[in-house]
Amino acid sequence: MTIKAVSFDLWDTLVVDDSDEVIRAERGLRSKYDERRHLMWAALNENAPIETDKVALAYDTADAGFNLVWKQNHINWTLEQRLGVVLDGLGRALSEEAFARLVADTAQMEIDIPPNPIEDVAASLRALSKDFKLCVCSDAVMTPGSGLRQILEGHGLKQYFSAFAFSDEVGHSKPHASMFDTVAQRLGVERHEIIHVGDRDQNDVKGPHAVGAKAVLFTATRPDDKDMTSADAICESHRDLPGVIAKLAQEVEARS
Repeated sequence: MTIKAVSFDLWDTLVVDDSDEVIRAERGLRSKYDERRHLMWAALNENAPIETDKVALAYDTADAGFNLVWKQNHINWTLEQRLGVVLDGLGRALSEEAFARLVADTAQMEIDIPPNPIEDVAASLRALSKDFKLCVCSDAVMTPGSGLRQILEGHGLKQYFSAFAFSDEVGHSKPHASMFDTVAQRLGVERHEIIHVGDRDQNDVKGPHAVGAKAVLFTATRPDDKDMTSADAICESHRDLPGVIAKLAQEVEARS
């Protein structure tokens, strides 16, 4: 058996989750949490006045619903669906044009002010892409997969990936098997020929293990699961990742 591909989580594996919040604060901007609610309020207020606390409550309720189906059922509502749930909760509607603008403005936030790439990630991907097919396999919580591609392109990272499996496009989120099936299908490999890299044991270790893939727990910015993981290897930095992957791939081949 030979390892032919490496898939990557995005958040806290390629980029530092919520590192853009620091930039927003430095620029005197609202947090993403507050800005999303403000965008909804502003869109609705153009047609008829509405209280900000009502919008916030409806948004919080919709977020709770999203989190329930996301974490328990591994189903990923699209951004359009999430915003639609907020509007339904308020008993309000927007014109097609206004709703499209709200979706676009919400999706654009992390593109305009993107999270920072993790140190040495470009060099790591460059080295790995010489020996393996690479794919991003990640949940899209607010920013759609189309926007996440733009974030990667802006950091000069998109060029190293042959395929992408984002949960809003697949319809399920990790650790659902369909996410890893999509990686295998789009890269033209078998599931057991994949090593997945990510920071969460439940999603990025147990998920790939359930479909016969290998898993590396990545702890550079989020080491929370380090002491309880069943990962095949643990890696603390992108500087070390090519070596960790190469060693694991050699061990797999030696055992086959």
